Amino acid sequence: MCCSLAAVLGALVHVEVTRQTVATAREKALGKLNDVSRAYEAGEALPPGAGLDPVGLPPKLRALAVSEHRGTVVADFRGRPTMWAAAAAPADGRALAAVVDYGQSARTISGLDNAIIGSSMLAIGGTLLVGDFAVTRVTRRLHQTATVARRITQGDLDARVDDPRTKDPSRHQDEVATVAGALDTMAGSLQSKLESERRFTADVAHELRTPLTGLHAASELLPEGRPTELVRERVGTMRQLTEDLLEISRLDSGSEVVESDLHQLGRLVRRVVRASGTDTEVVVVRDTHVETDRRRLERVLGNLVANAHKHGRPPVVLTVDGPVVTVRDHGDGFPEYLAAHGPQRFRSGGGKGHGLGLTIAVGQAAVIGARLEFGAAEGGGGLAVLTLPGS
Repeated sequence: MCCSLAAVLGALVHVEVTRQTVATAREKALGKLNDVSRAYEAGEALPPGAGLDPVGLPPKLRALAVSEHRGTVVADFRGRPTMWAAAAAPADGRALAAVVDYGQSARTISGLDNAIIGSSMLAIGGTLLVGDFAVTRVTRRLHQTATVARRITQGDLDARVDDPRTKDPSRHQDEVATVAGALDTMAGSLQSKLESERRFTADVAHELRTPLTGLHAASELLPEGRPTELVRERVGTMRQLTEDLLEISRLDSGSEVVESDLHQLGRLVRRVVRASGTDTEVVVVRDTHVETDRRRLERVLGNLVANAHKHGRPPVVLTVDGPVVTVRDHGDGFPEYLAAHGPQRFRSGGGKGHGLGLTIAVGQAAVIGARLEFGAAEGGGGLAVLTLPGS
């Protein structure tokens, strides 16, 4: 806008000054033409720069004068800008013309144009430098705020903008500082609430452990029968749920320590399938060695296999292709929300379970640096793809 305003003002000044300069030169030329006409009618000698059809008179101006009209025009004469004025000579059929030097007026307009261009360029350059400095400061702060927001979105709740303006009330609180302060406050509040939720979950699960252990021991003393089987099954389910809640609370706290070692992936996968006690087909396309935490990787694969048998339909196929492990079932596939946003606690697409198995699988995969994705298999069924580090 500043550049456009400078250009418009420069053009207006140029047009107005040029109009006034040309009008002044025209009046001077017409005044001289009047003097020449009186001298011509009185039979006196014509002054210098005047004559009948003089050399250099523009043809269009001569034709205008012969047709009984007065006129003026600016044209080059002998390499210099000149203002011509012409009128018809009385009873002669020729043009009586007078010439006035227009060089000084042209130089005045040219000098004014140079001054306008120079001042406009200086003003535009200064405006751009100041604007770039001011905008860069604002955009740098906005970029920092956006970076912190992305870190919070990715789970780093310790990230803060820490804009110095938000800590010093005496400083001007602009809009960027207000947004940064609101983001820091939101992150602190969210962190506090999540920490409270994590502690509550861990405390509840821990407190349930003791009575559940007693229930499990008591169920073992019950006489054999269908009611006893139901009691033991329910107690086992509650114990598993409690252990899952404790594991999730540990994952949420970020206190997990990875114990890495080198393992043959094909052998590890077969051990997981044997431990699961399920009829899962293992296909090793390309075996490899991976450096990872064996316990956590077995936990991830065990949960994926268990989920495939619980919510999908056989056959369930576990495939090893280098550092990429896939688990496929032939059921109805994963729900849309799970494929798009990942598993959610206590939400199970098949209507069975608590939705904690896949949540734990995703959490443990993140701990060992792996990527776990869910999608639809070609030909139908659910497909879980675990990509281990180094692939």
